[in-house]
Amino acid sequence: SPLRPADAVVAKLKLDLFVKSLKSGAMLGDALGDDDQSVSGDSMSEWRSCDQIDNGSPSTSPPFWDTDGEDDDPGPCPSNLFGRHTWRIQNFSKEKKREMKSEPFEAGGFKWYILVYPQGCDVSNHLSLFLCVADHDKLLPGWSQFAQFTIAVGNLDPKKVKYSDTLHKFWKKEHDWGWKKFMELSKIQDGFLVNDVLEIIAQVQVIREKVDRPFRCLERPYRRELLRVYMTNIEQIYRRFVEEHRSKLSNLIEDKMRWSGFCAFWLAIDTSTRYRMSREKSDVILKIIVKHFFVEKEVTSTLVMDSLHTGLKALEHQCRGKKGRGKLMDLEELSAPMVHVDMDTFALAGDVLALLERAALEPLPCQPLSPKDDKCSQSRTKAGSSGEVKVSIEHEEKRLTEFGQKILETFALSHIFSGIEVAYQEAVSLKRQEELIREEEEAGLLESEMKGKRNNTTEKEKRAKKKQAKQKKNNRKVKDKDREEKSDSNFAEKDQDESTIHDSEDSKQAGQVAMKVDTSEEGDKIAQPVNGVNDVGIET
Repeated sequence: SPLRPADAVVAKLKLDLFVKSLKSGAMLGDALGDDDQSVSGDSMSEWRSCDQIDNGSPSTSPPFWDTDGEDDDPGPCPSNLFGRHTWRIQNFSKEKKREMKSEPFEAGGFKWYILVYPQGCDVSNHLSLFLCVADHDKLLPGWSQFAQFTIAVGNLDPKKVKYSDTLHKFWKKEHDWGWKKFMELSKIQDGFLVNDVLEIIAQVQVIREKVDRPFRCLERPYRRELLRVYMTNIEQIYRRFVEEHRSKLSNLIEDKMRWSGFCAFWLAIDTSTRYRMSREKSDVILKIIVKHFFVEKEVTSTLVMDSLHTGLKALEHQCRGKKGRGKLMDLEELSAPMVHVDMDTFALAGDVLALLERAALEPLPCQPLSPKDDKCSQSRTKAGSSGEVKVSIEHEEKRLTEFGQKILETFALSHIFSGIEVAYQEAVSLKRQEELIREEEEAGLLESEMKGKRNNTTEKEKRAKKKQAKQKKNNRKVKDKDREEKSDSNFAEKDQDESTIHDSEDSKQAGQVAMKVDTSEEGDKIAQPVNGVNDVGIET
């Protein structure tokens, strides 16, 4: 966007002075004086940090959420932790040293210096630039410090100033950080050298990290400078986060069976339990959200923290109904919050069922800009043109606050809902367990009945088998008796027959004996005469 009229006049005056200095052969610093030491340095401040205007009206005093002194923490504010240093290297093209160090400067209670490698550090044909902690070997053991810093190389054309931003945690083994390939040496002559002077500007924001709640990271001008560059990135982070949580809620609502079950579960809970489950300690939520969004080496982390910090203040302001101080914020434009900040607690602002449907279906507060319409990001320098849409930096900071508040509301709602969902899942599991127990009991009863029936059938079968066995046994006994009787009769007949046979044989034998006796008697009778003859006729 264009410069303010007064700034445009100053810029034109500086350019005229610069041209005169070139003609006279004087040094640029001498031509501009002590206050304005370089065109490129001042241009950086103008083009990256100047307040833009709406309808030609200059910006007014910042609203309550845009000040550094409103933090509840009594520690130093970001403006007291910020440092800026400009280093102008004379006769740069003739410099033969491998590395060069600037004079130390202070920021956030630490001493820093810029380290430059004119011919590149471990690379060729590049200018290497680093920010270093001075006297790091003399610091207490275990020291460390987060710092966001920007290093820039000035140029006659403010649009061509070369910037690089980063966030780093400095400590014993990483006490220097920067870029080996900051820029190609072949581009140095493209307006970066003026009378063989190279101007390097460092801005260092030491960050007093707080792990328990969102905190203000950046002093106001430096924040606005970075916001102009990274606003699109912040919006993408916001959209990814909100869409991720919205998709989970949408999936729940679209699953009619699960949603109806959850609604029935919630409506069956008594009022006191609902009240208790709809709240969470703010320390718990804020600590989790800081851990989630403050990412080391992610340059947008500081802007996100500032967004969450101002979003929390705006949410508190809305909940308390303060008036007067927020006149520039137009809180009425924001939708009613889904959560309230009540003392040290986040509480749902209504019934959880209605809030979940609202969070899943409510459109996002602002639509992403297309690349051709993104006039306020990815560029630190703006050239005003007749057809260009002017967007005030205050409007962008308001959007930043809106993103932070929406992230906090979404995160708090999701966190509280997750606790309710756990209770719901436990209830579902308990109900399922009870159903399984009932099914097992019913199965046991059915099995007992079946077993009883089987036992009755078995008893009947046993009795029938026993009866059959007894019948068979009786039949066998009858048969055996009949067989025995038959056998006895057979034996009697046989005995009778045998006795008859014996009697006949005995009689036959008796007859034979009698006959034998008779025969022997007859023989005796016959023999006697023979013997007589023998006795008479033969001598024995």
